Amino acid sequence: MRCILCSCLSLKHICQKCQSALLKPTISKRELVKGFYVISFYKYKNIETLLKTKHTFIGSYVYEIVAKNSFSLFSKEFKQKAYVLPVDTKVKDYYSHTAILAKAMKGEYHTPLYNSLTAKNSVSYSAKSYQYRVENPRHFNYLGPEDVDIIIVDDIVTTGLTLKEAYEVVKQKANPLFALTLADARE
Repeated sequence: MRCILCSCLSLKHICQKCQSALLKPTISKRELVKGFYVISFYKYKNIETLLKTKHTFIGSYVYEIVAKNSFSLFSKEFKQKAYVLPVDTKVKDYYSHTAILAKAMKGEYHTPLYNSLTAKNSVSYSAKSYQYRVENPRHFNYLGPEDVDIIIVDDIVTTGLTLKEAYEVVKQKANPLFALTLADARE
């Protein structure tokens, strides 16, 4: 097959050369509510093309590669026991992109919690206004263990409303430490 970025022959959808050159995380941190931060590994514009594959079959492979170059590396360095909670792992378009991100962190210190933060309202926020997002909350329900440390994961943070809502719901039963995303869309 060919690398989707440079078209060179490759055994993976993104060749090792492109992974080394283009998928080095540039970490940013944003406070969403007092004391609760989201850490993003990339600027949206730098991986926009890759993120847009999430609604295609090839997206599952792309998300695994990007997660390996960010979430997996972070997990190896952050040695505090915590559950990894993907935002709404409902399967859309063949797979759950947030479940792939959580799975990349699985290891000695981190355990993914699939299907534990579900949205009653599965509205899409893509290309929607801030006002639309405020008027159409996700209405999350947290079904995971209580009194545990949680890392919330999602693919993109734009306005932060989804992660804020997730934080508010989770903190009623558990201790959300912070959120992780692939990209921060705020410039």
